[in-house]
Amino acid sequence: MNGQVKFFGGEVFPLEMHKVRIVQKLTLVPVEDRLAALREAGCNTFLLKNDKVFLDMLTDSGVNAMSDRQLAAMMTADDSYAGSMSFERLKAVVEDIFGKPFLLPVHQGRAAENILASALVGRGNVVPMNYHFTTTRAHIERNGGRVEELFLPEALNLDSADPFKGNMDTKGLEALLKREAGNVPFVRVEAGTNLIGGQPWSLENLSETAEICRRHKVPLVLDASLLADNLYFIKTREVAQRDASIREITRRIADLCDIVYFSARKLGCARGGAILTGDRALFERMQPLIPLFEGFLTYGGMSVREIEALAVGLEETMDFDMIRHGPEFIGFMADALHERGIPVVRPAGGLGCHLNAREFLPHVPQERYTAGALAAAVFLAGGIRGMERGTLSEERREDGSERLADVELLRLALPRRVFTMSQLKYAVDRIHWLFENRELVGGLKWVEEPKLLRFFSGRLEPLGDWQERLCAKFRADFGDSL
Repeated sequence: MNGQVKFFGGEVFPLEMHKVRIVQKLTLVPVEDRLAALREAGCNTFLLKNDKVFLDMLTDSGVNAMSDRQLAAMMTADDSYAGSMSFERLKAVVEDIFGKPFLLPVHQGRAAENILASALVGRGNVVPMNYHFTTTRAHIERNGGRVEELFLPEALNLDSADPFKGNMDTKGLEALLKREAGNVPFVRVEAGTNLIGGQPWSLENLSETAEICRRHKVPLVLDASLLADNLYFIKTREVAQRDASIREITRRIADLCDIVYFSARKLGCARGGAILTGDRALFERMQPLIPLFEGFLTYGGMSVREIEALAVGLEETMDFDMIRHGPEFIGFMADALHERGIPVVRPAGGLGCHLNAREFLPHVPQERYTAGALAAAVFLAGGIRGMERGTLSEERREDGSERLADVELLRLALPRRVFTMSQLKYAVDRIHWLFENRELVGGLKWVEEPKLLRFFSGRLEPLGDWQERLCAKFRADFGDSL
């Protein structure tokens, strides 16, 4: 069922089921240059210039490797402004896989969130979900609604062996829909809950959620951006689905949902996104907003070349060998770190390997942005760019106080089919060194703090000279090595 092979020497690791045919040069700069680059970026990994980054593990969004078939398909695109046959090809693929006849193209996932929130959310509305995502919550709140998270206790237990920490609290959902009758525009379920370690939900749990939504006549909306990883975990962890094909599991999921939306920058390995539905009334509420916010109805802000690549990419997502690569490489990295005593989210989820920053840096309080400090330190240690998923990714309350995150994670994303095994081993080595020197790492404070989605463009600075001392220790330990 997986791609692991056992080698004669006893080592076990996942085997790539693809070959590399196009390469891009990487540069590993000296630690002193990494420090200068981090200062210039205001200790915000989003603001680092990529020529100073060795392994870019910031995100999997828009940076997955495309296949030869996708690249070839881009050359056949119909670039008509309206009535493009590229759109018709995508529509046919989407209907075949998901069974949804109505397709609205958008330029990326957060554009889909904007359309959904603008069309369906009103002032005072409540949107339940298994866990929030930053831009999703921002769009709902911008339209006057609020998010209520309904996750199970295991979701925040980073060491729990529970295989489906992304499950919806169905008892809580039932109670909320009774309490807020008539005030819930939709229920949202996120595949591979991004902010708590890419943790999946089971098909059984989604079925229970859908049944509750149908009984209360509330639409169920699926954010399928990380569906590929969730499909892998359903097939490998959910006993009742082990004999089902990926295509069969996908259709079972889609049939339970009234709306499916996704970022193609993740699902399909292209750049764009889509909203899918089989409900004409919901389609007609959203459709007029596409020309207003995105573009014409047959491209929606996407390049037609990306539309062609997406059509192929969605078909390739039905291949188990394709979707297993990310979760199995992530699992290998998480296990290697755990074996060295380094705190990681387990069992490993999708999207990336997640370091538990509060256990990695117990001396750095959340108010000093534990995960953000760890992101800066990992970049100094190895030129590895990760993404803070903790209090920095939250927004302040109206009174100006910090909204402390449930968990403090450093996400080291593994874009699909991008990194080699030697690069993962390098990352593990440098993180291991940093863990042995973790007492040198201190906190951060704001220098420029935007009010909205501050983690994208805000600037910080270290408290004290800990970054200089960390770099000096690196040079002392590694000599002339990079």
